[in-house]
Amino acid sequence: MRERFTTEMKEAMKAGDKRRLGTIRLIQAALKDKDIEARGAGKGQATDEEILALLQKMIKQRQESITMYDQGGRPELAQQEREEAEVISTFLPKQMDDAEVNAAIQAAIAETGAASMKDMGKVVAALRGKYAGRMDFGKASGLVKEMLPKG
Repeated sequence: MRERFTTEMKEAMKAGDKRRLGTIRLIQAALKDKDIEARGAGKGQATDEEILALLQKMIKQRQESITMYDQGGRPELAQQEREEAEVISTFLPKQMDDAEVNAAIQAAIAETGAASMKDMGKVVAALRGKYAGRMDFGKASGLVKEMLPKG
């Protein structure tokens, strides 16, 4: 993934695509911070799963900003955030559709033997392990909650 960021940055420079170039630089700066954090924890560099989580977090931040800018009457800033989110999402694997997410949750519940809400953590952990970067875990947690028997 790191090599792809560098390659894409060079291509954006050659193409004169300022928005893409700026966004990739933001990703690399966030990744550097993540690496420093990982070294502090004695892990070396951030893993691909951590990089995917970082990218998802960056997209979520952009989406929250878009909402605030739209409400505040700043369409030009909202558009900038949309463009950045679009660039960041090109680095994520294809997102799962609702049917795939539901099937994955049912499989994870069966695999972990989850019998109640107490097992929700196990199910979400299994999903994170298999589908990092391909699933919105905020939505997935709600679905897991609905699918698990209460009690």
